[in-house]
Amino acid sequence: MNVTDPIQYLKGIGPKKQKLLERLGIHTVSDMLTHFPRAYEDQSVLTPIARLQPGESMTTAGCVMQVQERRAGRNGRLTILTVMLGDGTGFLSVTWFNQKYLKKQLKPGTRLFVAGKVEYAYGGRGQLAMKSPSSFQVLDEGDTAEQHTGILPIYPATESLNQKFFRKEMQTLFASLPTLPEVIPKDIEQRYALMPRYEAFRAIHFPENEQQLHDARHRLAFEELYLIQCGLLLLRRRAQEKQQGIRHLMNGHSIQQLLKALPFSLTRDQQRVWQEIVRDMESPVPMRRLVQGDVGSGKTVIAMLALVKTVENGYQGAMMAPTEILASQHAEAFQNALTPLGIRIGFLSGHLTPKKRQAVYDAISNHTLDIVVGTHALIQESVHFDKLGLVVTDEQHRFGIAQRAELEKKGKNGVVPDVLVMTATPIPRTMTLTVYGDLDVSLIRELPPGRKPIRTFVRQTDRRPLIYQYVHSQLAEGRQAYVVCPLIEQNDESDLPSAEEIYDELRFGLFHDMRVGLIHGRMKEAEKDAVMQAFYENQIQLLVSTTVIEVGVNVPNASIMVVEHADRFGLAQLHQLRGRIGRGPYASFCILVSDSRTQTARERLHILETTSDGFKLAEEDLRLRGPGQFFGRMQHGLPDLKIADVFSDMDILLQARQAAQETLASSKNLAFVLPTLNHRYPQFGQITEA
Repeated sequence: MNVTDPIQYLKGIGPKKQKLLERLGIHTVSDMLTHFPRAYEDQSVLTPIARLQPGESMTTAGCVMQVQERRAGRNGRLTILTVMLGDGTGFLSVTWFNQKYLKKQLKPGTRLFVAGKVEYAYGGRGQLAMKSPSSFQVLDEGDTAEQHTGILPIYPATESLNQKFFRKEMQTLFASLPTLPEVIPKDIEQRYALMPRYEAFRAIHFPENEQQLHDARHRLAFEELYLIQCGLLLLRRRAQEKQQGIRHLMNGHSIQQLLKALPFSLTRDQQRVWQEIVRDMESPVPMRRLVQGDVGSGKTVIAMLALVKTVENGYQGAMMAPTEILASQHAEAFQNALTPLGIRIGFLSGHLTPKKRQAVYDAISNHTLDIVVGTHALIQESVHFDKLGLVVTDEQHRFGIAQRAELEKKGKNGVVPDVLVMTATPIPRTMTLTVYGDLDVSLIRELPPGRKPIRTFVRQTDRRPLIYQYVHSQLAEGRQAYVVCPLIEQNDESDLPSAEEIYDELRFGLFHDMRVGLIHGRMKEAEKDAVMQAFYENQIQLLVSTTVIEVGVNVPNASIMVVEHADRFGLAQLHQLRGRIGRGPYASFCILVSDSRTQTARERLHILETTSDGFKLAEEDLRLRGPGQFFGRMQHGLPDLKIADVFSDMDILLQARQAAQETLASSKNLAFVLPTLNHRYPQFGQITEA
């Protein structure tokens, strides 16, 4: 068997299971190999029920004596399945939530192996209980509980693809796959004392002891980070050595005019970043720079200055934003500031009429437009610049490397335009090597003077009536407000109120006399744009939303935000959401509603209540929440990390980057790595040089 073989070639995988596996992103043997366990449980000791200790994670087995199913939660959406397990020494109550399908499997008389945290049942007078066991297995005839002991992998699973299925299929896979090709050069493997690849894959799925598991994970995390670093360093080298850039001249009259016309002076941070950009643009090497700045730190004016610099050198500039309304706002701001300087601004989006769109295409190609602001429409084949000098992308994590590269290719005759990337999402310094390893990074930490701070409060749900009465009073005075919810609609996985429910509750209740709108990610782009435009124009006073507004529109009149179940969001995400308000002259308030009693949630929300520095919050978010979701939101076109952890594996990351630098210095090693890099990470583009 080969790692590139389709998954249906594996014994025991029929059409039905193939479809379920594909839902988990498993299409090939390689995908199956890298379907890593999400956790492990040391189930080497099987404990009789009578000796189970409350507060401890333990393993036991018994016979199902009784099965009970009941409903709870809002509208009875929550299904609770409880079985009573007995082994002759005692009884254990085991409970699952929203797992209705288990009722068919767990019939009285079934033998069951379970592992998880033991506690006392609520009101059960000493009755032992286990809620949502971390691992369980129905024992077939002839099975013994001891067969399921040891350090057992716990996989991400679905209904019929349970732990037993994955463990069995992994055994089958290794039996039919006696070897694996190496992807790390031998001298790198030896220098960094890495476990051989095949051994590492086998041990990650079937570890014999803790040390073996540690060594296997180290090897595979190193491999993942090493390949990504090779790709990022190659992108950087290709930009610096192989491409012909533009050498802009020193700042001219238009730049001086714009700086004089600005109604404010640049902050020290803005001045420093602007000088870094000027230095890059006046170099013959193509600029590839990321500007990180908190919400409201003044990144847009820096982008405007850079675009004016390329225009006064005879080139055109392009700025790409992730949403139509954000792009149109940028275009409007540019027109107001730059038209008096004689600079011609255009706007391009997929929603223009064919006639208007063609007129913009013609103006771009014949250079009757100097700066074009738009959405993804800028990277369409129909767009041909006469002389593209600078590409700016706003909110970089919403675009992939490939999308950015498409815009860069719009340069003519092999000349690569300068690239400026902006993000309002603060990323901890420790993560920039992984997330933006192919870019130089500039930071704007200082906020412009005069910007009003946003006061943030954490309140429990019993204060909701008072909170919404206050919101109503502010709307009556002419302000606008956001209400943010973690869910779009009610579902079986949660009994939290959804955006749709809260929208109905507010518009038919206290806010029946106000104009209330709803926006969420399942709406079509045109619908979302229409709602945001209506909010921007104050046709909507109260906007109920999911996190779709995280990167959104500048509404100076919006001064209040209520975040329902705020503990369900990460710190950095809450900070981004909070940045939607406080953009006008009014005192602004963010109210985080949460009943969470967990220490981590309370600590997170307290930090947000007391800190407005996005970079500090990002570091705390990473520390408290872990990097999984954080990295998933930040990464710019790279695939999700499957095993590495960019926070706890920082030492491995630094080693992997060093190894990648060594590899690029050796044509033999680079030639060895390239086939794997091109196959596994096509996001970097097919790289042929060695």
